[in-house]
Amino acid sequence: MPTLLGVLLLLATSSLPVRPAESEYEKDVAFALQEIEKKCSGFIAAKKIDWKKVSAEMTKAAKSVKSPEEHLLLLTRMIARLRDGHAEVRPLEKGQGIRAPEELRGEREGPGMCWCRIGKDYYVKNAFGAAAAAGVKAGDKLVKVNGKSADKWVADRMAQLADLKSFSTDQHALFFTLNGGLYDAPGTRYALELLAPDGKKKSKTVACDKAGAAPLFGPAFPPEGIVTQGDLSYGKTKSGFGYVHIRRSAGDLPAKMDAALATLKDAPGLILDYRGNSGGGFDHDAFMGEFIPKGKIMDFGAEYRSEGKTPYGGPIVVIVNGTVVSAGETGCGAFKEDGRAYMIGESPTAGMASQKETIELPSRLFALFVSVHSNKARFNGGKGIEGVGVIPHETLELKARDLADGRDTLIERAEAILRDFPQASVLYDPKAFGWGN
Repeated sequence: MPTLLGVLLLLATSSLPVRPAESEYEKDVAFALQEIEKKCSGFIAAKKIDWKKVSAEMTKAAKSVKSPEEHLLLLTRMIARLRDGHAEVRPLEKGQGIRAPEELRGEREGPGMCWCRIGKDYYVKNAFGAAAAAGVKAGDKLVKVNGKSADKWVADRMAQLADLKSFSTDQHALFFTLNGGLYDAPGTRYALELLAPDGKKKSKTVACDKAGAAPLFGPAFPPEGIVTQGDLSYGKTKSGFGYVHIRRSAGDLPAKMDAALATLKDAPGLILDYRGNSGGGFDHDAFMGEFIPKGKIMDFGAEYRSEGKTPYGGPIVVIVNGTVVSAGETGCGAFKEDGRAYMIGESPTAGMASQKETIELPSRLFALFVSVHSNKARFNGGKGIEGVGVIPHETLELKARDLADGRDTLIERAEAILRDFPQASVLYDPKAFGWGN
């Protein structure tokens, strides 16, 4: 027979609440939070992320997760708070068949326009497709969007995007929002109140459709007459300067650039426009060698040897903004950091260039792909690129009047710089390398 003490103990313990066992989703989240804190501690500190707050938020949310699909969504929200543009959730073998929830897989189409910020206001940078058909024009000032002031709408949209998409810097978030962030579900409507350059008010409604999904994230208005060959568009400006828009930094970039330079070899100066560059992977040394005269070596810290059939040795101006990501940043950044060119831009590049690691989660459903070290650690005085970006020598904005007139302010500024090149700011001197002799 049980003793009196035993009975009392049994009664006491039976009245205590039973703590439910941790689900595999909660275990994944707990493990992920700890591993991210260990592996990404440098970036968490540098980007001033309150990881304790993130951990509390995600730990609480994990208790409500009931399916693999919900788990995938929560993990996506978790790494969005890491502010790492490369971070993503990847399925392991066990998770291959899990269908992404609607929030992550919804079809996206474009409204046929991109926007820009000038001062504290927002403007239409370019318009085509549905936006152009509705009467929206480049240079129009955005007063209201769907009943909200333009600045309120942009701030809300940026926050909405940042809940699911990781942005490495503020400029990365802003420029994505004003370009690709305007894409939404087919039929999504934008009710716009606009102020034309002549001061007239107008109201227009634009819907997202396939015709409005063309990627126009680069220059507002490229020079007339340029030709497009894959990832490169090139030709000459009306002033006779060479112009190359580098849309992507793929593996064959050096060879494609060599072909482009064959048509621009007599240009007195060259503009390399990186705006909208989506990254990739290429031989950086071979690419930089395309801009060093035959038989020459450039060594102002990093050594580059001349490459290609028609290397260009004249003065160069590079154009950037917050749409330049990943390999586009390491590529354009070398021109500035290694002394080959003068750089201008609306902002630094996105600050999304890093070395990554994979964290496999205990459930074996998913792995997290995260940044652990910055690429090009010697850039920015030892800070690298991740979370910083490549910072231009000169920062300037587009002008509304130029947009209305079909002109790109930064391209025109680049031409002016090439006419009176600031040689004191650039280590490479064409004359010292025999260019033009």
